[in-house]
Amino acid sequence: MPYFMKTVFQKIKENKVVAASMVFLILVAVFSIVVPVFSPFDYYSHDLDNRFLPPFSGGHLFGTDEFGRDLFVRVWEGARISLAIGVFAALAQTLAGIVYGGTSGVCGGLTDEILMRTADVVYSIPNLIVAIMLTAIIGSSEFSIILALSITEWTGMARVVRGQTLLLREMEFVNAARVLGAGKKDILIRHIIPNSRGPIMVNLLLSIPGAIFAESFLSFLGLGVKLPKASWGTLASDGYRYISSYPWLLFIPLAMIALTMISLNVLADSFGSMQSGKPLGLNVLFKAE
Repeated sequence: MPYFMKTVFQKIKENKVVAASMVFLILVAVFSIVVPVFSPFDYYSHDLDNRFLPPFSGGHLFGTDEFGRDLFVRVWEGARISLAIGVFAALAQTLAGIVYGGTSGVCGGLTDEILMRTADVVYSIPNLIVAIMLTAIIGSSEFSIILALSITEWTGMARVVRGQTLLLREMEFVNAARVLGAGKKDILIRHIIPNSRGPIMVNLLLSIPGAIFAESFLSFLGLGVKLPKASWGTLASDGYRYISSYPWLLFIPLAMIALTMISLNVLADSFGSMQSGKPLGLNVLFKAE
């Protein structure tokens, strides 16, 4: 097993909070797949005779909503949507940031200045405005949310990768590759990005909860996933109307959002602590066996 993976698993074994966060995220992923398929209650079916049932009553673990729909199955179906949006938006941001920041750092000079000033302009655009514009143009959907978050949130990753590139491009192994005839593209792909995977992984893990929160916020405002689909943000928006009478309709999806974001941030912090002041890739590269 590579030293990088050994370090990760050792960190998980040593820290109970990290282990608990990992277990929780695995359970969320598994339940989001299994529960909607095998639940005796249908995601869309209405049962007006069993409206607003409290948790643990009538066979409904999380109770029912205003239409008598089982909240347990809706929460895990919503987890599919929220997690999918969070993961795909974070991956899109990461890929765009790696390409953009790496190109800026490798090229340097005027190209670097132009690219980073352009990134500053993009960073100044609120993602809410972009989401509203995309919703008006292409409609409100999972795709429009992912696109809106991807357009505006890649600049953070670009800055991280650019910083790593400026640091690593003067290292001896990069200079050796340059002397041997490697071009800027080869240096970026073969040397800089692999040795920047620590900061990249940390920022990727931080981007996922950020994307989940942004999706939940947009859905809460009515700009996200539309009915009959329901993400965690949509469920929280629906439950907010009944906060004084049926508070579980709000607090259960909010608890899922909060616990998922906390778990992802704990994992990101754990990865960050393994870097010890250097890019994690360099720790692995120069580790004495």
